[in-house]
Amino acid sequence: MGARRFILLGPPGAGKGTQSALLVESLSIPQVSTGDLLRAARKAGTDLGRKAQLFMDQGHLVPDDLVLSLVEERLSRDDAKGGYILDGFPRNLAQADALDSRGIVVECVVNVDVPFEILVGRIAGRRVCQGCGATYHATNSPPRTEGVCDACSGSVGQRKDDDAAVVESRLKVYASETAPLIDFYKKRGILRDVNGLGSTESVYQAVLAALGS
Repeated sequence: MGARRFILLGPPGAGKGTQSALLVESLSIPQVSTGDLLRAARKAGTDLGRKAQLFMDQGHLVPDDLVLSLVEERLSRDDAKGGYILDGFPRNLAQADALDSRGIVVECVVNVDVPFEILVGRIAGRRVCQGCGATYHATNSPPRTEGVCDACSGSVGQRKDDDAAVVESRLKVYASETAPLIDFYKKRGILRDVNGLGSTESVYQAVLAALGS
């Protein structure tokens, strides 16, 4: 059996979300995204959710120790006993060290590699349904009717953080804060690089191979 407790690493627009969805289905393990955890905790009104809301209401980042507590609580649930995908976390070296200090096991780190110049066009062309969240691309895979979701007939448009200038800023943040994790995990011998430029299926097969599945 291949690695079942792993990090999916890669810059914005590398296709981590698409690959995570495929892996969740085929491996029957949960995807753990800190963004999803924060939204769920806030909606449920949990103690951690209320604490996180205080920071977000003031326009501050949620502190690492609070995010880690959310991750730790999520990984303690029954469906994560057989493995999990950490998607979008850790985001920096301090968070990676914190995972170690809390005894959160990572068997493998799959780095989905896509050149930044490709990512700008890929993300800036992305369109998202405001109703069901279905994703499209203005050039490569637009909805059948412009601005209308094929699945639910909801409104399809560009997210504010997908604007080309914002994308370039996000990629700079990734390069300075998150990319150092590549060397961090390479030194541990658990990093596996995957070419993210192929089709969804070819990248998926490459990820499975990297996991030893």
